[in-house]
Amino acid sequence: MRKFFVIAIPIVTLAFFILVMNSDNILKYHLGNNDNIPGSIQELKQDIQDEKWEEANKKTDELSMSWKKVVKRVQFSAEKDEINEFDMNIARLRGAIVTKNKSSAFMELTEAYEHWENIGK
Repeated sequence: MRKFFVIAIPIVTLAFFILVMNSDNILKYHLGNNDNIPGSIQELKQDIQDEKWEEANKKTDELSMSWKKVVKRVQFSAEKDEINEFDMNIARLRGAIVTKNKSSAFMELTEAYEHWENIGK
């Protein structure tokens, strides 16, 4: 029985770590109503297109909150650069919305979506 545990415990542990490290593609998708990153980005694009800046500002806060929830799930399996770049895109998006700069806001949202797509690849 001891020999079984000596062999089984390391194998199970390694299998668990491999699953965790490869789970980002599954864990990045929304599990609830308030962590849908692609949906939030699409809504933000529509608000910016319609020049609803106050609404876009609120939705940027919602996107940031959603991202904080998702990043807790994928932080062990996603690349740190992708996580940091997405954070930077949200910060620059806030600045573009404050200055009501449509083109910069679209650039940041498009780049943020690309970083989102690269998580899990």
